[in-house]
Amino acid sequence: MVPGERIKCILQVQEIGNQKYDGPISVIKNLYTEGGIRSLYKGTCATLLRDIPACGVYFTTYELLVRYQKNNNSEGLINTIFAGGMAGILNWLIAMPADVLKSRLQIAPEGMYPRGIRDVFAKLYREEGLKALYAGVTPVMLRAFPANAACFLGVEFGLKGLDFIFPPKKNNSLEIN
Repeated sequence: MVPGERIKCILQVQEIGNQKYDGPISVIKNLYTEGGIRSLYKGTCATLLRDIPACGVYFTTYELLVRYQKNNNSEGLINTIFAGGMAGILNWLIAMPADVLKSRLQIAPEGMYPRGIRDVFAKLYREEGLKALYAGVTPVMLRAFPANAACFLGVEFGLKGLDFIFPPKKNNSLEIN
């Protein structure tokens, strides 16, 4: 994730007409020349800080909503869309602050934040306040529901397709009561 995230962030903040990089390969070459392989992985801890709790919330939310719907005899396409969309919303509510910090760390010039994400947070808090941790939340939330609803629809259709092609085998083992 990290090299790809770093490259994406660097390319996203380039000014149109004043582009330093031609594309991902150009970024990779430049980062490697400036700081070696380590430079490509700048922001690894920050990415883990974002992804571990957010993914936990993401998959737990989806699973709990699907189980709740099954227990209430309410399964189907709309329920998958709702569970997937809500999982995406909660994922980004949790991930957003760490994502803002991660992105700022990854696009910063070398040496700007010697203590990593702690320095990024201190500067952000001092200059912009805690509200800045949710900078850009509106477009993220507008995308979160439909993108994640579609993602889980794809997963569920894929699983059903695999079950059709490779039917689950019945358990013929002896059960001990």
